Amino acid sequence: MASKKNIPEINASSQADIAFTVLIFFLVVSTMDVDTGLVRVLPPMPDPNVKQEEIKVKERNLLLVFVNSSGQIMVGNKMMDLRQLKDKAKEFILNPYDDPNLPEKEVKEIEMPDGSKWAYPISQGVISLQNTRETDYEVYIRVQNELTRAFNEVRDEVAKMKFGKKFADLEKDQSSVITKAIPLKISEAEPRNMAKK
Repeated sequence: MASKKNIPEINASSQADIAFTVLIFFLVVSTMDVDTGLVRVLPPMPDPNVKQEEIKVKERNLLLVFVNSSGQIMVGNKMMDLRQLKDKAKEFILNPYDDPNLPEKEVKEIEMPDGSKWAYPISQGVISLQNTRETDYEVYIRVQNELTRAFNEVRDEVAKMKFGKKFADLEKDQSSVITKAIPLKISEAEPRNMAKK
């Protein structure tokens, strides 16, 4: 009678530890794609039953910013470097010297947190951003960031003047006052189709 050989079993208890360690290693060293984008609160959808009126904006109250497929920026009818865009946008928003070629201002009373009223000249300016369908997304985001940064810097300046703090450090009711005084007016136009036919 042939005797059966006992085959020793392999101790697999440490394999689970090794697999777990390798999994943790790959989670730590691997990079994840991070979506880039812009935080925007969109207005509600218009009621389809209500006729929408066309809003007419005076030429002086509109700053056209166009980004072409090569990433070049045209502001109004002048080519501009990205580094100049923020300052140009701030000048447009503030119109500090009441230039007749820059936006009009309308003095409005804004209710303060303590119930008092604050008369502030609110800019009627709107920045219209347009690009082509071939515009690089990274360039588009950088242009958007510069325009948003211009509004943020203006809000900081007004917040310091009125409340002695930066806009980000204000209480909610105070930041609401500054947002009413300096509304974020960036209009995004439909991309142009520059493809050759």
